[in-house]
Amino acid sequence: MKLNCWIVDDEPLALELLDSYVQKTPFLNLTGKYSSTLQAMNNMPDKRIDVIFLDIQMPDVNGMELARLLDKNTRIIFTTAFSEYALDGYKVNALDYLLKPFSYSDFLSASKKALEWFEMKIASEEKGEAEVSGIFVRSDYKLLHILFEDILLVEGLKDYIKIFTDKEAKPILTLMSLKLMEDELPSARFIRVHRSFIVNRDKIVRVEKNRIIIGKHEIPIGETYRKAFLLAIRY
Repeated sequence: MKLNCWIVDDEPLALELLDSYVQKTPFLNLTGKYSSTLQAMNNMPDKRIDVIFLDIQMPDVNGMELARLLDKNTRIIFTTAFSEYALDGYKVNALDYLLKPFSYSDFLSASKKALEWFEMKIASEEKGEAEVSGIFVRSDYKLLHILFEDILLVEGLKDYIKIFTDKEAKPILTLMSLKLMEDELPSARFIRVHRSFIVNRDKIVRVEKNRIIIGKHEIPIGETYRKAFLLAIRY
């Protein structure tokens, strides 16, 4: 499959390098090339952007602000010289973060993550949402299929998530934001109860004051999520 991509960078050399990298990548189709976020914003309406390679520190509107305006299905790959923006990139659900100067190998690796995301999305849509019984995640260089019914809880770390299941002794570690995982899980079964935790409501053993017991795990209930959680379990 081909992914429509944009590149946005105010540095001419970086823009041309990204252009050359896209041309070398058979599954990428360059449909937008901009030296400012304002140019990109003027061309965004009604355009399908699958992947955007986006610099962060730019004049006028920075890349982080533009990222918040993108369609939820657009995969964001930040390209920047400033490592301190990594956490902010995580907050806007960036797929990857390339620190300048980066090689074509790094670029290709990030692009393949986007390709895999869209391939899994299409496969799920073809099955039909009602028939989707699990999620595919990459862990230890393998693509794992995890059934929703096996998931106990998901814990968000800085750049990764831990998926605890009742089939594996150890949690499954994968590079993904907790927000992205929340979007992929069926909301009828899974509940966000804390900024760092999502739980499977079917696996809850009991609720004690400000914590949830699932097997041997004790999960705190965040104050921000408490009301919605209690409502979801009809308490």
